[in-house]
Amino acid sequence: MEEWETREWFQEFLDAMNRHDPEALREFLDPGVRRAHLPAGADAWLDEYADLLHGFPDWQWRRIQVLVEEDRLAVHLRGSGAHTGVFRHVAPTRRRVSIASFAMYRVVRGRIVEASGTDDAEAIRAAVV
Repeated sequence: MEEWETREWFQEFLDAMNRHDPEALREFLDPGVRRAHLPAGADAWLDEYADLLHGFPDWQWRRIQVLVEEDRLAVHLRGSGAHTGVFRHVAPTRRRVSIASFAMYRVVRGRIVEASGTDDAEAIRAAVV
């Protein structure tokens, strides 16, 4: 993909996450996607995203910056939502959470095959306890 196509692709990926559409999101993930320090595979990614949405049903991601180089993206996002459901065994606090997220993705044929970055789940959990 050209750089502009990769940027558009990432915006579509972000839109799918913000619509909370797991089937659309699956189309952006390689079935065996590798994630640094996290379980591999699209199913594991989607299970963790479902857990996030259970705890924060209004969760949204906002793009701060995206850098593209060949098949790699470096992204800086801001995620936020209200803690109204159980998340990582923490009862709802009704607190509004906002975190910075930094990630690197390698994309092959329109699918994320590798991902690494900040541990968003731990940052979110730390913000509610």
